[in-house]
Amino acid sequence: MKNISLPIRFGLVTTACLIAYFLILGIFNLHTNPLFSIFNGVITGFGIYETINYTKLRDDEHFNYTIGFQNGLITGFIASILFTLFFVIYATEIDPKFISKLLTVFSSDYNVHIGLVAFVVAIMGVTTTIVMTLTCMQFLKKSNNITQKA
Repeated sequence: MKNISLPIRFGLVTTACLIAYFLILGIFNLHTNPLFSIFNGVITGFGIYETINYTKLRDDEHFNYTIGFQNGLITGFIASILFTLFFVIYATEIDPKFISKLLTVFSSDYNVHIGLVAFVVAIMGVTTTIVMTLTCMQFLKKSNNITQKA
């Protein structure tokens, strides 16, 4: 990878957007509702799409599927890892009762460790990253189809 700074920048911006969205939901006490986490995929997908699109615009003649895919994965992985770290800090330091509030949404009295919840958050982020990168690359890849002029 020739230039890794672009996906790192977009990964940091995506992380900031994810954290801001989570905190805005927290203001309205909606951050314990798992339905709102679906929008995390939209935020992550937009960050990945913009990374790949900007890479394609910047290096159009050298752009290929591998470069776009790598940049999308790096962006998503950075966002997922940093958001997971934020989530752990939030759930342990800022609002220690967050996990128990989150579990009451499911009407359960499980004794869940923060490590398991962090693992689930990370897996959800990585899965979203892979799916959104594959999806974005379908829109932005160069086509090898031969076009005929009429």
